[in-house]
Amino acid sequence: MLWFHGTPGARRQVPPAGREAAEQLGLRIVCVERPGVGDSSDHAYRQLSDWPADVARVADHLGHDRFMIVGLSGGGPYALACGHELSDRVVAIGLLGSLVPTAGDDAVAEGIVALSRRFNLVLTLLRRPLGLSMWSLVRAANPVSHLIVQGFARMMPEGDRRVLGDPAVEAMFVDDLTVGSKRQFQAFVNDLVLIGRPWGFRLADVRVPVRWWHGDSDPFVPLDQAQRAAATLPDVELAVRPGESHLGDFAAADEALKVLAAPWPNDAP
Repeated sequence: MLWFHGTPGARRQVPPAGREAAEQLGLRIVCVERPGVGDSSDHAYRQLSDWPADVARVADHLGHDRFMIVGLSGGGPYALACGHELSDRVVAIGLLGSLVPTAGDDAVAEGIVALSRRFNLVLTLLRRPLGLSMWSLVRAANPVSHLIVQGFARMMPEGDRRVLGDPAVEAMFVDDLTVGSKRQFQAFVNDLVLIGRPWGFRLADVRVPVRWWHGDSDPFVPLDQAQRAAATLPDVELAVRPGESHLGDFAAADEALKVLAAPWPNDAP
């Protein structure tokens, strides 16, 4: 199971519930850091569909011909790109509060996520200084991370406050940002740039099974936008999570692993 972290995020961004479920199910989870965060060298892809070639190399290195993918928030578009480009290797995809297309024929995003399209040129030109600024900010804030998380939670919807009120989830976020920002933080800006461009494939051409969990109170990707994007996928099931916000989909990590693992054959390579 390859796990694609959110935006921002790094390799520790696997919810505690997901880790426990993986152990119970006998799943091997590998969280792949995108270029420009943590130990992954910086690289600016032209479009999202360039990412799967590197993912194939990762899977080869791990010794797996076939694999499943979970994409969390900003990792969702990267998971769908792999479903399109690596359909012979990707068994199934799970999306937790995924972002949706902002440009091209599949564009459905509005609001804050759509700003990545509007300011795409600026983000592209200022990618390095913005990444450096974000890196400096995260490192400076680390000593007071608990207070910052609590302050952020108070500004978010009830579903997010409930998630961030879990000490284990808060510790995961703090640990993830600390590890991910030790050397660089360009991936955050890279994600915004690529999400704001045409993705390089159509959702209608993603032929692998997709299972999507989405909160009906998500302020970043409202449910109607997720529904419109999901409607174009050939093989999809959208599970609506009542009363949950964007971060509330973290709580679905264990359910996602159980659903995806159920049809996985015991002798799969």
